[in-house]
Amino acid sequence: MEFILPDFTNPGVWISLLTLSFLEIVLGIDNIIFISIVAGKLPKHKQRSARNIGLILAMLFRVGLLLCISWIISLKDPVINIPPVNGVSETGLGLSIKDLILIAGGVFLIFKSTLEIHHKFQKEVKRGGKGNKAIVGFGSVIFQIVLVDAVFSFDSILTAVGLVDNVLIMIIAVIISIGIMMLFAGPVTKIINEHPTLQMLALSFLVVIGVVLIASGLHQEVSKSIIYSCLGFSLAVEMLNIRLRKKNTATVE
Repeated sequence: MEFILPDFTNPGVWISLLTLSFLEIVLGIDNIIFISIVAGKLPKHKQRSARNIGLILAMLFRVGLLLCISWIISLKDPVINIPPVNGVSETGLGLSIKDLILIAGGVFLIFKSTLEIHHKFQKEVKRGGKGNKAIVGFGSVIFQIVLVDAVFSFDSILTAVGLVDNVLIMIIAVIISIGIMMLFAGPVTKIINEHPTLQMLALSFLVVIGVVLIASGLHQEVSKSIIYSCLGFSLAVEMLNIRLRKKNTATVE
């Protein structure tokens, strides 16, 4: 990997930078959704700080990983070998540290999202749908954000390595993408907090992302374009439902 100043007079450098920045933003959607849901449990005056701290930590973590890019690439070497299993795998499976991190992150996302869905149902049952949301500690929220940042950072960096050879371009793309995410994290949090059905959709999406991470860790590739297309379609349908509910409420009043 090269660590030299890019030639910004070369159009190819700008194309690489814009492409990588766009992909970093797309890959960061899952991160924004998780941060928005977790930070939404804090008092309103602390939510923005939690989101910004979470995204800044994500940026620092990713830049740090990029500075250790040779080590990141070495994480692809198998450290655990699973023997062949008749009817399941005829060749066996070698799991690297990267694979284990993705599997652990996927399990955490599934567990955390399922737990959040369960808590929301419990609150609705106990309070008849009119209860206040639980308030958690600031440190607990930051800790959860850091854990998920770590998992998504590895996925993000490995994507960057496959597209660009210049480390400085990668670092600039990460900084640009995190800056854009910080601008939109607030509106995303506000929309999700105002509409419980969107919270359920977001949590369900995180469960799917957890499954995708586990599948990636087990070398089973799932098309992310299909996942994001399904999310976009579901989001469009839900926005129509929200608009219809507002129209019906206005008509009744």
